[in-house]
Amino acid sequence: MEDRIKAVLETIRPALQADGGDVEFIDFCDGVVTVRMKGACGGCPMSMMTLKQGIEKRLKTAIPEVVSVESL
Repeated sequence: MEDRIKAVLETIRPALQADGGDVEFIDFCDGVVTVRMKGACGGCPMSMMTLKQGIEKRLKTAIPEVVSVESL
């Protein structure tokens, strides 16, 4: 499962990196993916929208076992 999640995150990372940010996989437990928003994404007021409308939506579409995505 971890490899599948990381593969999807790799498709998202270039867009985040283009804006000075990044995302790091931390854990997957009971359908919840935990990530760490880094760089510009770590303190951006729009990071929650990026997390839920971008990262979570893409992960849930690609991996049905994903229920939600949370950030540390």
